[in-house]
Amino acid sequence: MSLSALPGDWLGYIAATLTTVAFVPQVIRTLRTRDTRALSLGMYGIFTVGVGFWLAYGLVLGSWPMVLANAVTLTLAALILVLKLRHG
Repeated sequence: MSLSALPGDWLGYIAATLTTVAFVPQVIRTLRTRDTRALSLGMYGIFTVGVGFWLAYGLVLGSWPMVLANAVTLTLAALILVLKLRHG
């Protein structure tokens, strides 16, 4: 890796961290309350599949910020999707 790539990698890690951490409050609230009525099943279904594709794309590119962020986001989104399916 060249030194010129480092700033881009740091931007990727910062963006990945922020967008992934943004899901944590929703997951915590959903786990605590089991209330998923206000959550869109269609949105979480499509979003979860989309994140799976972003993860695959990151793997193909070998982009660790993309891989790490999407692996965590996929887990969080899938958890919310499962809770939505179970608790409506």
